[in-house]
Amino acid sequence: MTERALLVLADGTTYVGESIGAPGHTTGEVVFNTSMTGYQEILTDPSYAGQVVMLTFPLIGNYGTSHFDVESRRVQAAGLVVREACAEASHWLGGTSLRDYLHANGIRGIAGIDTRALTRRIRALGVIQGTITTDEPRDAALTRLRATPAYGEIDYVHQVTTDELYTWDPDQEPHGQIVVLDMGLKYNIMRTLNAKGYRTTALPCDTNAEDILALAPDGIVLSPGPGDPALLDHLVRTTQALLGKQPLMGICLGHQVLGRAFGGRTFKLKFGHHGGNHPVKDLLTGEVHITAQNHGYALDADSLTGGVAISHLNLNDNTCEGLAHPSLPIVSIQYHSEAAPGPRDNMYLFDRFLAMVQADKRGG
Repeated sequence: MTERALLVLADGTTYVGESIGAPGHTTGEVVFNTSMTGYQEILTDPSYAGQVVMLTFPLIGNYGTSHFDVESRRVQAAGLVVREACAEASHWLGGTSLRDYLHANGIRGIAGIDTRALTRRIRALGVIQGTITTDEPRDAALTRLRATPAYGEIDYVHQVTTDELYTWDPDQEPHGQIVVLDMGLKYNIMRTLNAKGYRTTALPCDTNAEDILALAPDGIVLSPGPGDPALLDHLVRTTQALLGKQPLMGICLGHQVLGRAFGGRTFKLKFGHHGGNHPVKDLLTGEVHITAQNHGYALDADSLTGGVAISHLNLNDNTCEGLAHPSLPIVSIQYHSEAAPGPRDNMYLFDRFLAMVQADKRGG
């Protein structure tokens, strides 16, 4: 017998559906994601900490879950909303169903609601706080929700960062070492750099510039992550201290922190960019790539100083999607070059960064 669940938004809008996860309640900023596959990667992406993710594709869970699709040490999203959750998974890897996966990880989920209507509401009104609940009446859930701090008031980076240094493959160092400052790191960044021949080490977000450089890295990556970049002044100062010391790559939140290090301001997007089908133009080559994205904030391009320039442009809304510098070895993108999920069109950006790393090692 299915258990009833409610999705209650902060404006009082209420959707009634069935529970597909653990009993209880959860709260977060409700966002929609347009990816057709990759729900397990989305759930375990630290960039979704503090958010209730609604998937616009109508049937979710048909290929189940597996350990191959995990992108961090736990499920990070606050909750999941779908139109239909497939009850029986069919995949050659086996694994568990999506419903069992949510239960096992203590994640609340709801199915059976009109996700098209919810998507239209978010597009029209913007992202909004919401709660999934199985154990409260609607009015009690709404009262609790309205007393909860807003998404933009919470520093989620310190909730998702690693507690201690770790290395993806400690025995590999044919080309050099890359250090990743973990603000919400996805494993596929580590996998990709490692597959390209680099020993890759992740550090807690509070690691200062002196300790980072003491590891003698050949390059430094500022990782993606959740939340409002305006709350991360300490990371901005660390980044400023690293400029010009080693080649830098900023991805998503790392791109925003890098932009702030050049005096840039950030602003909140109406409903964010979440999904695997966002067109971005690389202004350095003129090519257009389809990208995987997950961010609710963007850089104000007009506020940037220090010679940094826009390198990538979002073709849906003309927002800044990347930065370049005429003299400093910097690669910066607003989207997810590592995909997982999403198109792999943008792996070339790792090659662009690593070419800078090799040139710097040669003194070029």
